[in-house]
Amino acid sequence: MPIPITTADQIVITASRAPERERNTAASVTVIGPERVERLGEPLVPALIRLTPSAAVTSIGPAGSLSEVRIRGAEANHTLLFIDGIRANDPAAGDTPRFELLNADLISRVEVVRGPQSALWGADAIGGVIAVDGSTNPGFSASSEAGSFGFRRASAAGGFEAGGAALAGAIGWQRAIGIDSFGSPGGDKDGYRNLSARVRAIYPLAPSLRLGASGFVLSGRSDFDGYDPVTFVHKDTLDNSRNRLAAGRLWIEGGSQESDWAGHVSGSLLTSTDRNFLGRDPVNRTAGQRLNAEAQIERRFTTGKINHRVIAAVEVEQERFHSRDVAFGGLTNQDRDRNHQAVTVEWRGDAGRLSADVALRHDVFNRFKDATTVRASALVDAGGGFAVAASYGEGIAQPTFFDLYGFFPGNFVGNPSLSAETSRGFEASIRFRKRSFNAALTAYRQHLSKEIVDTFDPVTFQTSTINRAGASHRAGIEAEMGWAPSDRLHLSANYAYLDATEPTATPNQQAIELRRPRHSGALIADGAAGRFSYAASIAYVGEHRDRRDNFPYDIVRLGSYWLAEARVAYALRSGVELFARGSNLLDQKYQDSAGYRTEGLGVFAGISLKAGPRSSP
Repeated sequence: MPIPITTADQIVITASRAPERERNTAASVTVIGPERVERLGEPLVPALIRLTPSAAVTSIGPAGSLSEVRIRGAEANHTLLFIDGIRANDPAAGDTPRFELLNADLISRVEVVRGPQSALWGADAIGGVIAVDGSTNPGFSASSEAGSFGFRRASAAGGFEAGGAALAGAIGWQRAIGIDSFGSPGGDKDGYRNLSARVRAIYPLAPSLRLGASGFVLSGRSDFDGYDPVTFVHKDTLDNSRNRLAAGRLWIEGGSQESDWAGHVSGSLLTSTDRNFLGRDPVNRTAGQRLNAEAQIERRFTTGKINHRVIAAVEVEQERFHSRDVAFGGLTNQDRDRNHQAVTVEWRGDAGRLSADVALRHDVFNRFKDATTVRASALVDAGGGFAVAASYGEGIAQPTFFDLYGFFPGNFVGNPSLSAETSRGFEASIRFRKRSFNAALTAYRQHLSKEIVDTFDPVTFQTSTINRAGASHRAGIEAEMGWAPSDRLHLSANYAYLDATEPTATPNQQAIELRRPRHSGALIADGAAGRFSYAASIAYVGEHRDRRDNFPYDIVRLGSYWLAEARVAYALRSGVELFARGSNLLDQKYQDSAGYRTEGLGVFAGISLKAGPRSSP
């Protein structure tokens, strides 16, 4: 449901194959815009995602540790991530997005589309789609910050326009000494480092023809604690993970949102490496590569009172995966590849108070069964500021390379006979928008079938993977509101209720899903007055269950918590700003994952510099 965190009627880019006005889409969309991103001043993107409805963020330890996002109760690998238009799920890490590497200093906008979207974007879009984009505005800025937990941060960004051409980029660096993940007496501290950059360029070839390029590099190191090799209990170790994602995209596009014809042709390449060490000694590493080519054409026309938009797209993708180890003498080494092709057709019609959208996609895979997905939605303007929307969507998720071919001696053997996971879901919402106020209430229900789960053979004592026979069920309610009476105050709030269950070994029985709080919500406020700008947020994460990852591997309850953040900035003069920021202001002792501690109260301060756009010659 299209209620952004600010009340402006923003453009949404992933609720359809072509950008559209937020108020015109029936999809459930939340947008965090540039002003709010800057005023909140969060170092990493997961902190922003946590403020959106039905997005459960699980950090496996302190800041910079592995972070998972589950939208509407879906699995961690059921969220599709785009960074500046590039599909960014990591093929070297089970096709999961590497949210812990997402430096917030590189981005100016976060868009979250909830519900199955595979009919538009293909595999992994079961829970939803997250798109993060950097600023393309001209001007230059730099910022630095320091504070608790040995945290240091610096960034710079710039952009300019000349003769219709534009170039923008940013670079960001962070590090923290951190805290001890397990809280053992005298335990070592587990910190992280992050160095990332992005660039985007547009060059006009003709009045209605443009050449574009974009790219990013995300790199980081995260320290973590492992296990005692004899007792397999948690132990302070020198384990660390070093990760790198790099991607580039080149495209040519023609037409505009107002022209009868529009389209683009694009190609992208993403490479990733994930390396694990014990101190300086290598343990294992994985590497992945995704090569993608796409062509899309769009036609707009009118018949009677109906405005039509028809989009057709074709896509070709190839993925490669490599794994190497030291601990097992190379026995787990893998060199695999797969490819697939897809055709997507989308129709959208607008007839005054009624708009509707239908999308159909067929994916052809070379390693498992092909899939066809559908999405259909409708939005009715009921008058008086009210609107009613409903949609149906389907989603798929490919088996990972680990699921298909993974091998660990005496422990795990992959299953090359797996099928893709499938999901379908319905949602309906009622919305109200009037002047500076908006509100919405949404109900949804989703079912996940053919879920890929681990299985244990009591004869060989080995695990493998299978497609589960039953279906997992997710249902919930989302309530949102936004109010912006003036520049001094932009206020928004949301609450989400989730009932997520999965089949058990007992026939016709369901169990509560792990790492999915039943109740969650957030309250966000920001504004500016005179030389001051400010923002504050408080996120509520309800009680949820998790399984211990060491003996006795039992299920435990993790308590609810309130996570409060705030930032205030003061402009000394034009272009020079001092700011102070506080994290976990209520000093909550909380865990997202069983046994892994997170930081307490933190205080930070910094300075930012800005310069307006330079005039072109």
